[in-house]
Amino acid sequence: MMHKLNGRLRLLTASAALAMVMAATAPAFAETPKDTLVEAFAIDDVISMDPGEAFELTAAEITGNTYSMLVRLDINDTTKVVGDLADSWTVSDDGLTYTFKLKSGLKFASGNPVTAEDVAWSFERAVKLDKSPAFILTQFGLNGDNVTEKAKATDETTFVFTVDQPYAPSFVLNCLTATVGAVLDKKLVLEHVKVVTPSDDFKYDNDFGNEWLKTGYAGSGPFKLREWRANEVIVLERSDNYYGEQAKLARVIYRHMKESSGQRLALEAGDIDVARNLEPGDYDAVSKNADLATTNAPKGTVYYISLNQKNANLAKPEVREAFKYLVDYDAIGSTLIKGIGEIHQSFLPKGVLGALDENPYKLDVAKAKELLTKAGLADGFTVTMDVRNGQPVTGIAESFQQTLGQAGVKLEIIPGDGKQTLTKYRARNHDMYIGQWGMDYFDPNSNAETFTSNPDNSDEGKNKTLAWRNAWDVPELTKKTKDALLERDSAKRAETYKELQKTVLGESPFVIIFQQTEVAGYRGNVKGLKLGPSFDTNFVAGISKE
Repeated sequence: MMHKLNGRLRLLTASAALAMVMAATAPAFAETPKDTLVEAFAIDDVISMDPGEAFELTAAEITGNTYSMLVRLDINDTTKVVGDLADSWTVSDDGLTYTFKLKSGLKFASGNPVTAEDVAWSFERAVKLDKSPAFILTQFGLNGDNVTEKAKATDETTFVFTVDQPYAPSFVLNCLTATVGAVLDKKLVLEHVKVVTPSDDFKYDNDFGNEWLKTGYAGSGPFKLREWRANEVIVLERSDNYYGEQAKLARVIYRHMKESSGQRLALEAGDIDVARNLEPGDYDAVSKNADLATTNAPKGTVYYISLNQKNANLAKPEVREAFKYLVDYDAIGSTLIKGIGEIHQSFLPKGVLGALDENPYKLDVAKAKELLTKAGLADGFTVTMDVRNGQPVTGIAESFQQTLGQAGVKLEIIPGDGKQTLTKYRARNHDMYIGQWGMDYFDPNSNAETFTSNPDNSDEGKNKTLAWRNAWDVPELTKKTKDALLERDSAKRAETYKELQKTVLGESPFVIIFQQTEVAGYRGNVKGLKLGPSFDTNFVAGISKE
C-alpha cells in the first residue's frame, strides 16, 4: 500500500513539473522547478526510442543518457574507449575474439540484474530486427543465422564477441560505443513482444518488443525514459538503480522548440533552462546577457559540397580543383557559421584518430579561372545545386553562387525540403549538392568509408556511400580504405587515414567546408552542463541547479 502511494506521489510530482513547464508560455518570468532541467530542443527528428531502430541525433542523446553499453567513448580522449558495463576486456592473439567481463552488482531500472545473457540477447535482437543501425554490428560478419554463436554469454558475467576478420581493435571497440550496442533488459522486453507472421522480409515470429520500445524503456542508464510525445516533449526521470553516481536532478524535460529566436526568448524569460538550437545571432545575444551563459563543443559532423561525376564538366579534375578555390571560406567562417562551426577542409573531424588539420584552400578567383581554362571551360558553364531549405546551407549556397559567378560559372540553386533533396541526391540525379555528414560511430572508418570507398559504381550498386552517390569510381582508394580496417597498429592506421584525406583534398569531387560546433545557452543557475563530442555523449546526469 505504501509502495503504491509513494509511486503515485512520484508520478504526481513529475506530472506537476511537466504541466508547469508546458504551461509556461507567458512572457513573464516563470522559474522552472529546482529539481528539473528543461531544455528547448528541436526533437522532431525522433521516429522511435528503440535503440535497435533509432538512428537520429535526438534519439541518440536520449539513448546515451538512458541506456548503458559495454564500452563508451572516452570524452576526455576521443581516440580511446572506457568501460561502461564492461569492467575489462581482452582480444585474442588472432584478433577475432573479444571477451568482456561485466562489472558486479549491475541492475536495470526495473530492478532486474544485468547479465551477459542480456548483452548477448541485445546483440541478437539488433541483428535480427535489421533496422537502420544494424549494419554497425553486421559489418563484422553477423547475421540472423550466426549471431547467437558469434555474440554469446559463457557465464553470467562473461560476454564473447567473435568477428569475421582481424580488424583493428580500436575499430571494433568504437563501433560498440554506438547506440545500437545499448544493452536491453531481456526479461522486461520479452514481456512486451508482439506475435507476427513470418514473411520473406522478416522471418521471425515476434517483433522482439520493437512496437513497445518505440515509446517504452528497458535500460540501465542514469535516467529512464518516462514519456515521449512526438514533436512535443521527452521526459527523463532519474533511475535509483543506476550502478554509478546518481543523477543530480530528478528529471530532465526536452521541450520541442524549433526556432532559434523562440528558444532565446524563452531562455531570457526563465521558461527554460537550456536552449539547444541557437543560430549565430541569437547565440551572440545570449553570450552578452549577464544572466545567461554559453557552452560549445566540436561535433563529428562535416558540411560539404559534392560534384556528381556523371556531369561531364564536373568530372574534369581541373574543375573539381577550381571549385575548391571558389569558396569564400573566410566570409563563411566569420558570418554564416560564426560560433556554430569552424572552417575544416578534411573529411575526418578534429578529435578523430588520424584527423588532418590542414586547410590549404582559400578564395582565389584568378587561380580558379586558370584551372577552368585548362579544362577547356574558359567561358564558364551552367550547373545546378540542390539545397535543403534552412541555414546555414542556404547562405553558403548563395555565397558559392556569387563566387562561382566571378569565374564565369552560372549556378542555379534548386531549393527543397530535406526529403526532396535527399531523395534526388541518393538517386544520383543531381549536379551538385550541399549537405552534412555525421559520424555513425567515433572511428575514422565511419567517414573514410563513405568519402573514399565505392565498391560498385553502377547505378545498381548496393553500397551507396557518398563516393557512390557522386559516381566517383575509385577502386584503389576503396581497397586502401578496406585495408585500413585490418591495421592493428594505431599509429600506422592514423597515417593511412591522413593519406586518404590528402587524396580527397586534392582529387575528389568533395569541397569540404566546415566542422559543426554544437552550442547551447543556459541560465546562470545551471551547473555542470557540458556538451560531448557526439550527440550520445551529451550527458545530463552531472548537471545541477542552484
